[in-house]
Amino acid sequence: MYVGISLFATDLTNDIRDVARAAEDAGFESLWVAEHTHIPVSRETPYPNGGELPEEYAHTLDPFVTLAAAAAVTERLRLGTGICLVTERDPIVLAKEVASLDLISGGRFLFGVGAGWNAEEMADHGVDYAQRWDVLRDRVRLMQSLWGSDVASYDGEHAKVSASWQWPKPVQQPMPVLVGGSSKLSMRHAVEYGTGWMPMPSQRKIGERLSDLAAHAAEAGRPVPPVTLHAVRPDAGVIAHYAEIGLERCIVILPPHTDALPTLREWAGLVPA
Repeated sequence: MYVGISLFATDLTNDIRDVARAAEDAGFESLWVAEHTHIPVSRETPYPNGGELPEEYAHTLDPFVTLAAAAAVTERLRLGTGICLVTERDPIVLAKEVASLDLISGGRFLFGVGAGWNAEEMADHGVDYAQRWDVLRDRVRLMQSLWGSDVASYDGEHAKVSASWQWPKPVQQPMPVLVGGSSKLSMRHAVEYGTGWMPMPSQRKIGERLSDLAAHAAEAGRPVPPVTLHAVRPDAGVIAHYAEIGLERCIVILPPHTDALPTLREWAGLVPA
């Protein structure tokens, strides 16, 4: 099993280039960053984890600029969005950003995608919260068409592109698309068009969730997608358990607003030899 590291990269955290170099030196397989384009001051949508919305949500760096900087100072470290809010991006432009980052990194990009939770943020991008999962599906399908075909087209309810050329193509074929979310709906989307499922930490036992994922895959007649699980402050026993039950990857989450480098180096011991 791979072990990665996640940072809510902001203008308040360490320089991402320092974090990327330290993560690679420590043996972590991957580095993941989050995304929010902006945070409306209205707090009509409650923070999913309860309480006040943490300050870092309004300070996130653009994930593609951030990961391109990380790619430039590393050689082996894989680079992931955890997650990219596809519902808030033009999919034709985003397809080129993904392919370009995969190309310049030498095929090291992992495209974590999600539908989002902040209704006001989504509304500013012209997306109806109730339709967010359908929007995500259409936009990912459109991008997959552009990545895989010399002449690509897509005609969906929420995303369209006429017969078009677009290069570069991603180095990785197919491009890894990991669908984020902890609900059964996110599982179904991961089975349908993703190449991985990426849930957040949950009080529910991961074994039960993996059983649900397998059931969705069996119902759809499709393979069970590999699972990348975020985990908060795991220990070696947790890592060993995740490996034993067949997870592809565990991502440990660095604390925000602090010097992340000492914690990153402390957690290096979690990486399997």
